[in-house]
Amino acid sequence: MLIDSKKLLNLALGKGGDYADLYLEQTYSNDLVLRDGEVNTVGVLHEGGLGIRVVKDQNTGYAFTESSLPADREKAAITASYIADKGTSVQTPDRFTTLYLPDRYRVQTPWDSITAQEKIPFLYELNDLVFGADKRVCKVIARLADSTSTIEFHNSLGEHFLDIRPLASLRVTCIMEQEGQIETASVSRSFRMGAEFLTLELIKELSREVVDQTAFLFGARQPKGGEMPVVMSAGSSGILLHEAVGHAFEADFIRKNESVFSEKMGQRVCKQGIHVVDDGTLPGNRGSLNVDDEGVPTQKTYLVTDGILTSFLHDRISARFFNTNPTGNGRRESFRYMPLPRMRTTYMENGPDCEETLIASVKKGLYVDTFSNGQVQIGAGDFTFFVKSGYLIENGKLTQPIKDTNIIGNGPQTLAGITGVANNLIIDNGAWTCGKGQSCPVSCGMPSVLINALTVGGRI
Repeated sequence: MLIDSKKLLNLALGKGGDYADLYLEQTYSNDLVLRDGEVNTVGVLHEGGLGIRVVKDQNTGYAFTESSLPADREKAAITASYIADKGTSVQTPDRFTTLYLPDRYRVQTPWDSITAQEKIPFLYELNDLVFGADKRVCKVIARLADSTSTIEFHNSLGEHFLDIRPLASLRVTCIMEQEGQIETASVSRSFRMGAEFLTLELIKELSREVVDQTAFLFGARQPKGGEMPVVMSAGSSGILLHEAVGHAFEADFIRKNESVFSEKMGQRVCKQGIHVVDDGTLPGNRGSLNVDDEGVPTQKTYLVTDGILTSFLHDRISARFFNTNPTGNGRRESFRYMPLPRMRTTYMENGPDCEETLIASVKKGLYVDTFSNGQVQIGAGDFTFFVKSGYLIENGKLTQPIKDTNIIGNGPQTLAGITGVANNLIIDNGAWTCGKGQSCPVSCGMPSVLINALTVGGRI
């Protein structure tokens, strides 16, 4: 990955930019898909290129090239430079200081050291375990994806890093049929690991989970809609934080005054004792990084401390605007995209309660435990996400299984409406992906929480 970094940076700053960086990436990806009892899709992708960013005040110029030719890279640098309009050029230091990186993804067996033929038996074993667990299973789809990205970065501050980032995910979908009724469920696991990710224990865990979730749906029904208290189970309920408040804490929305939280820094946003975190430091976690995509070390950032809003998620641009330090949240999908403030692993820390107590306090409401996609309107703070399964709560007890409903709410109101937090935090290790004009791997988590009122979209 040879690059004349000093020359390219000086070209990028030639029109008077304040700051410039170079993001050089090489990614090798592999994809295996099992359908109808056989692995019938095998994909291999190698892509790479250079992204060049120039910042002038609050404006950004960005260009990328897939070419390794010096002339093409220099053209990209000049293109990005036009965000500035003549001024004093910043000179890049003669020498670069290489950033020390922690080792948050320790690879024991690199993905390029094993072949597709060595991976395929794990998919067949997963298929056989799912079919063998329940006679109602009529179809299994399993997908194993792995990638290894080598990132080299230089900036006009004289900083440099080299980071090798693995990512692996395994997803299985189970389809069952019973007396003409068809139900489907999917489960996944994803980590920043090498091929040691593939174990028989993982295969058994996923097969049990997907069969149980699919079978559960035959006895479930869509609940009656309306406003009611909701107990959200530990784990994937972290999607509530991601959709309800996480995006609204991203500082590009704050800087543009587009977030419902723009004027709430230092104010109480929920009850005392609640702590909301965005963390890029969890070893092996899908959302973790050794360093973000603009050369800032990742960290554990408390967004809400004891109920008070204490931080937003900053990249270099927003941090400069607010005269604060970046939080290591500058992330991008690939070299084709400029970095933006993005979440990593967003979760709420443990509270003092237990889940049983939260459930027992609800006379009539819902308990929800598996979810899929969600979305949010940043300005208004309104969000919705799809609940795949859960239970009715009647007189403090879980009763009728429920499925296929939407939960609708407002971020600030929902955060303020959390009345109980359990002590059973789980980080969900599914293959979560966040979209914001570009995709990034993320993770989420939550202890069980009680929200005093959410709108449930169900049958009338």
